[in-house]
Amino acid sequence: GAAHTCALLTTKTVRCWGLNAYGQLGDGSATLRTRPVAVRSLAGVTAIAIGGTHSCALLAKKVVRCWGDNNLGQLGDGSYTSSATPVQVSGILTARAISAGWYHTCALLADQTVRCWGNNGFGQLGNASTSTSSTPVVVSSLSGATAVVAAGYHSCALLTGGAVRCWGSNQNGQLGDGTLTTRTSPVAVSGLSSGATALG
Repeated sequence: GAAHTCALLTTKTVRCWGLNAYGQLGDGSATLRTRPVAVRSLAGVTAIAIGGTHSCALLAKKVVRCWGDNNLGQLGDGSYTSSATPVQVSGILTARAISAGWYHTCALLADQTVRCWGNNGFGQLGNASTSTSSTPVVVSSLSGATAVVAAGYHSCALLTGGAVRCWGSNQNGQLGDGTLTTRTSPVAVSGLSSGATALG
């Protein structure tokens, strides 16, 4: 994250350390920690995603729980209240992967669609708007997704067959569509209609 780090352990629990001003370490406090502390009430974790000032975990039962800063709805629980312990993301019951950007989060679902929540000032939620959302919204016109990456203010998805599509801020050409135009819904990355195997 911006100033915190988390680790997924073999016990399927999570420990975090660093800045904790928004509760992003998940230990129920806002105390800076120079050594790892256990995230409270969190077990059965299969993956983690660390945003700027928030953190999220994918559980074995395919739900997502997040904690930390929530001023832009990045915890996805329908509120804008920060939480120093994990809260469940609304409506996500079949998640296969998660990724966190600076102030937004995305999940890949079992039906190969993507849902995102949080800051949407640059269209990084991909739902053809720039309205922030504290609950997950469906990324428009996107199917067959096999991976998702949420970056600072943009997001990308890998599709079946190896094509890549991206959406959100494009001021530095990070969407790869040959323009510097911000996009609120996915656009094809030029020259990557097939053959891609991973995103980073």
